[in-house]
Amino acid sequence: MNILVAPDKFRGSLEAAEVCDAVTDGVKKAYPNAKVTAIPLADGGEGTSKILTRQARGAEVTVTVMDPLNRPVKATYGLSEDHQVAFIEMAAASGLGLLKTEERNPLRTSTFGTGQLIVDALDRGVKKIILGIGGSATTDGGIGMAEALGYAFKDAAGHTLLPNGESLAKIASIDTHNADPRLALVSVIVACDVTNPLFGKEGAAFVYGPQKGADPEMVAQLDHGLENFTQVATRAFRRDVSLVPGAGAAGGLGAGCMWFLNAELKDGISIVMEQCNIASLVAHADLVITGEGKVDEQTLAGKVVKGLAGLCKSHHVPLAVVCGTLQITPEQARAVGITYAVSVLNRPMDLNAAQSEAFQLVSDATFQLMRLFFFNRGAV
Repeated sequence: MNILVAPDKFRGSLEAAEVCDAVTDGVKKAYPNAKVTAIPLADGGEGTSKILTRQARGAEVTVTVMDPLNRPVKATYGLSEDHQVAFIEMAAASGLGLLKTEERNPLRTSTFGTGQLIVDALDRGVKKIILGIGGSATTDGGIGMAEALGYAFKDAAGHTLLPNGESLAKIASIDTHNADPRLALVSVIVACDVTNPLFGKEGAAFVYGPQKGADPEMVAQLDHGLENFTQVATRAFRRDVSLVPGAGAAGGLGAGCMWFLNAELKDGISIVMEQCNIASLVAHADLVITGEGKVDEQTLAGKVVKGLAGLCKSHHVPLAVVCGTLQITPEQARAVGITYAVSVLNRPMDLNAAQSEAFQLVSDATFQLMRLFFFNRGAV
């Protein structure tokens, strides 16, 4: 019996690798002879770099870069074993988690530190960069990242501007003469899990600006800046990417990556599954078990469970989901391709108890689903 275990993390209690261990424990209790392949997954957000680095048998690199407010901070990214691929999360250098609530101000924050991580990876000779852009503190269109890579942004008088959100409306030209030539030799794939355009009512400023500290006046200013930036960048690169789905991700970093890095935007779970060769593993499995802390309508919009459900459906392999909170209907589960879904909570309990007992709860729920699935086969 071939069982593929491929979960996301249970936020606040178990990392994805620990969920793998707990599910495997439950499988082995029910069916000791099962062949279990365990692959921790992520959807392109927090933890993706670590998972991809582990999958590539790589190592982590820690460097000092500038945080969103231009202060030194230690940031970590991953390198594959052959040093050909870098796995970078922009949140490590330019993330909202690096700021106190009162420090949030997307007019002032910058992606410069993310650019520094890319420069460090180029210095190490990588040929490919996979960049996760979730969790940003910025709405600078990626000009901070670009400045770290040698680009310069000028106002109408020819003065160089600071690379932050406030400068977007003042940009009149982009100087590309000192852009790092190594960018032409590297392929960049951006893990992006939103589809917003760069500006407008559904764009980066209006949708995500408030959570980064922008009041309504700031939102309008940033949106105007992103529209101006679009006009200037479109002239400079002869390509308008502002309406490409995901251009508005991470405060416009999605668009910036396409302009300055010639990057390709892809949804995060597709990137992770591709790097982990999940399709081949699913094709040879008798059952796939996945899970995450909460399964709800957002899960069905493109997270790990949704990505696996599509693969399992195409290969006619049953998919079982274990989770802390189950908030989808049987009809929704059936429609997306989930064969069986269950909460691991086996009695009323508060959050602290659920988190502290998470490993055992996941193991026990897995044991029960294994008995259910394979009882008629005489395997358990």
